[in-house]
Amino acid sequence: MSPMMKVPLSSITRVVLGLAATVSTHPTRKCTDVTVEVPVVSRNAVFNLTAPKSNIDVTNFVLDLTRQGHNLTNEVLAGYTTIEDTYHVVATYCEPHSGPSGTLQLLTHGVGFDRSYWDVPTNDYNYSYVAQAVDNGYSTFAWDRLGIAQSQHGEAVNEIQSYLEIAALHSLTNLLREGSIDGINSGFDKVVHIGHSFGSIQSYSLAVLYPGASDGLVLTGFSQASQFVSYFGLGGNFVLANGLPGFKDYSEGYLAAGDETAVQTNFFAPGQFDPALLDLAYASGKPVTVGELLTFPGATASENPLTGPVLIITGGRDIPFCGGDCLLTGDPALSNFLEMSRPLFPATSKFEAVVVDEAGHGLNLEYSHQLTYSTILGFITQNVGL
Repeated sequence: MSPMMKVPLSSITRVVLGLAATVSTHPTRKCTDVTVEVPVVSRNAVFNLTAPKSNIDVTNFVLDLTRQGHNLTNEVLAGYTTIEDTYHVVATYCEPHSGPSGTLQLLTHGVGFDRSYWDVPTNDYNYSYVAQAVDNGYSTFAWDRLGIAQSQHGEAVNEIQSYLEIAALHSLTNLLREGSIDGINSGFDKVVHIGHSFGSIQSYSLAVLYPGASDGLVLTGFSQASQFVSYFGLGGNFVLANGLPGFKDYSEGYLAAGDETAVQTNFFAPGQFDPALLDLAYASGKPVTVGELLTFPGATASENPLTGPVLIITGGRDIPFCGGDCLLTGDPALSNFLEMSRPLFPATSKFEAVVVDEAGHGLNLEYSHQLTYSTILGFITQNVGL
């Protein structure tokens, strides 16, 4: 490996997407869209890899990435660089009409989605986690991960990577605690980080890399069973994002699900969803970068120093983190794959692992979403408080 390098910021090409702060009202909540200037310092990998230029290139990349017995990340790693810059991040902040809570829930979406994953409007917001959280008295902050959707885009191989996004999450957390974001009229005593899938990886990694940054973790669609992640790559039927309608502003190296069947395979369990939600998930889906896929695990192999509580909640038929059956571990001493994380949280005040029976990877979009939400909110209320 070559020594750490610092790349001049002028060598990094980005697209800036802005969104003016707007306020929307709902019978039980007040929401504000905000654009935040986020300072980021990240040690990124430098990969000796060219962004795919055709769908054949994309398929070749996925086959190399998921090849058993190989580690493509290590095979194409040329060294490291430090990226230091300020990025535009777009988010939605919601609070009860009665005012903000002392505890903020910071919501990070996974691959294939944007921040709307947490606030699905279908059936009068019956599927909205944000609506349920605010109804229970909590303030929420859901952001488009750096590089995705309305947040600032970037070069897709060596810039938009997991550790850059984790650094952005850390900066957002600090700004929110301090009350330093325009459009949000308070700071917060506590911040609980809630993630889905890749967002759970980033939330876990935040607590590893920045001890004390989080007062609690809720990791949905997650486990430490990394042997199944390749299923997600192979099931996703990935193609060039900018070859699909709606993704023309994404550069080479951004990949997206090629059809609705791919979304069903990776996120929905048989018989556990309304087909209208599958249609919505595909129509509103978002891409992933080559750099994100190469740095996907983040710091999840490391012991986590979190002293606050942690809940892991995952569908029993989750594909990428359970291989389709979270209970079939092959080890009589391991009741489910989620329990693999328990020894990695030696300092936590509370560890709880919940398998949602028969649910898939996209928990917020399935019939069991109400059970998922009540479990999360009950855990936070009992172990962190308002």
